[in-house]
Formats: sequence, structure tokens, C-alpha cells
Amino acid sequence: MTTTSDTTTEPAAATHGVLLTDVAATKVRTLLEQEGRDDLRLRIAVQPGGCSGLIYQLYFDERTLDGDALRDFDGVEVVVDKMSTPYLDGATIDFADTIEKQGFTIDNPNAGSSCACGDSFS
Repeated sequence: MTTTSDTTTEPAAATHGVLLTDVAATKVRTLLEQEGRDDLRLRIAVQPGGCSGLIYQLYFDERTLDGDALRDFDGVEVVVDKMSTPYLDGATIDFADTIEKQGFTIDNPNAGSSCACGDSFS
């Protein structure tokens, strides 16, 4: 006896290995509330540039592009484009708020080296 299933499943959305800490997620939520926007997601990308070869881009984006990988962190969506995904696998986005530093930080185990300013890596 053969049984068939009429259930059609949608292909799973691509995901990525970037982690967003609770502190960073809270900061993103706060920034979005200040903007009065609930249609934006946090995009992280890697682009050529800087003194070490690659730089991070971190910004709010309302678009999703073909091949984007998306991951939800308790209501905060983080999106990574297809080309940046391998460079960012295992990276952690945090938010620092100290006397020495304020802003988002990226701890990336894939970065072999970085420049003195910390804005670019290879």
C-alpha cells in the first residue's frame, strides 16, 4: 500500500551564523522605536575597503534581496547578503556603552587580522 501526501512545504528561508547579543538586540529595538519604524531590519555586510581589505557595514534596511539570509532575535531581524555570509559565520554583534567606547561591536572569528583602528579586517 502506497500513501501520498498532499502537503506542500515551502522551502526554508536561508539563515546565517551571525549572533546578536541581548544587549545589542535591546539597543536595536530602542533605535527602531525612536525612528517610529517597525519595517526595518538590521543588515550586516562585508565590503571591500579599509586598510586590511574588508570593512563591515551595519545599517537598517527595509529591503530583502534575493539570496539574503535572515535570522530573528526575539523580534529583531538580522539580515546578511549571500556574499557576506561566509565571512560572517560565527560573528557576534554586541553593543558597548562605556567611557572608552560606545557603539556596536563585531567579534568575528573569521577575521585573520585587523587594522589598528579596528574598522577593517582580512
